[in-house]
Amino acid sequence: MATLTPSAADAAAGTARPRGLLRVPAAAGRFGPNWYAAVMGTAIVGNGAHALPLVRSSALDDAAAGVWLLSLLLLVALAGTRLAARRLPDRVRALDAPSTAVFLGCPPMAMLAVGAGALGAGAPLVGAVGPAAGVALDAALWAGGTLYGLGVAVRVLYLLLTRYRVGRGDSAPSWLLPVVAPMVSAALGPALIPHLPAGGQARETLLTLCVALFGASLLAVLVLLPAIWSRLVHEGPLPPVLVPTLFLVLGPLGQSVTAGTQFAAVAPAVRGFALGYGAAVTGFALLWLGVAGAVTVRALRGGLPFAMTWWAYTFPVGTCVTGAAGLWRLTGLDLFAALALALFALLLTAWAVVGLRTVRGVVSGELTAR
Repeated sequence: MATLTPSAADAAAGTARPRGLLRVPAAAGRFGPNWYAAVMGTAIVGNGAHALPLVRSSALDDAAAGVWLLSLLLLVALAGTRLAARRLPDRVRALDAPSTAVFLGCPPMAMLAVGAGALGAGAPLVGAVGPAAGVALDAALWAGGTLYGLGVAVRVLYLLLTRYRVGRGDSAPSWLLPVVAPMVSAALGPALIPHLPAGGQARETLLTLCVALFGASLLAVLVLLPAIWSRLVHEGPLPPVLVPTLFLVLGPLGQSVTAGTQFAAVAPAVRGFALGYGAAVTGFALLWLGVAGAVTVRALRGGLPFAMTWWAYTFPVGTCVTGAAGLWRLTGLDLFAALALALFALLLTAWAVVGLRTVRGVVSGELTAR
C-alpha cells in the first residue's frame, strides 16, 4: 500500500499549499494586525515608566529599559511572522471586513511606540550600540510608522465609504484605531526636533507636520465618535468580546494631551493652549475611564471572555499617563503627578494580567486556533 508524503496528501485532498511554505506553521496565519496591540501595550509601559514624575531610580530605569526591549523583540517577532505567513492560504486578510480592517491601525502605532522608546526608556540599551543609534532607530520607525499610519487611515476610511456595507449597529470604538495613528505620530515626533540642525527650516517643518497630523487625527476622531456613541446608546450593550474596546476612546484623548505638551516643550508660545486643552480633555478622559471601567466590571461579573481585545486596557491608559506627566512638567502641579502615578499603577496591573493571559492563550493554542 502506497504512503503519501505530506505534500502529496495535501494535493490529493485539494489543499496543496504554495511551495516553500511547508515549514511555516499554520498558526502563523492567525496572527493578524490586532496582535500588534501587544507591542503597543508593552512599549507604553516602558515609555510611561520613563515619563513618570517624582519617581526616579536606577531600578525603575532598568525595568523600563527591559520592558522596552521586550516590546522591540515582540515587534520584530510579529513582523517576521506576518512576513513568513503572507502567502498562506488561510492567513488573516484584514481588508476582507471592516471589523478586522480597523486593526490595521495597530502596526504603525506599534512602530511609533517602540521608536519613541529608543530615545527614552530604551536609550541606555540603544546607546550602547552607538551615540546616534537611538536617533536613527526612532527616526526610521517614526517615518515608517507615520507613512504607514496615514496610508491605513486613508485606505480604511475610503473602504468604509465605498466597499463596506455597515449599519449603525456595526460601529464600535475599534473604528478609532486607524485614525489615532497620526495622533501618535504627532505626539512622538517632537522628540526628534532637538536632533535636527538648528539652522534652516528642518525643525519648524517637523513641528508643522506634527501639528497637521494632530489636526487630521483629532478631526477624524470627532467625525467618528458620534456614530460610535449613537450605536452604544441606541443598539444596546456591545458584544462581550468588544467591551474592552470602550477603553480605546481614551487613546486619542490621552495622546492628544501628550502631543500638546510636547508641542509646548519645543515651542513655548503654545504653552497656554497645551495647558487649557490638556486640562479639559484630561477631565473628559477621566469621566470616560469611569464609564468604561464600570461597564467592564459589569461584564466581568457576567463572565467576560478573554480575547486580544483585552489589550485595549493598556495602551489607551498609557497615553493618559504620558499626558498627565506632560501636564505636570508644564505646571509643576502635584495634582498631575499624582494622576500620572495612579494611572500608571492601573496600566501596570492591566499589562501584567493581559500579558499573562496572552502567554497562556498562545501556549495552549487557544488564541491561535480557528
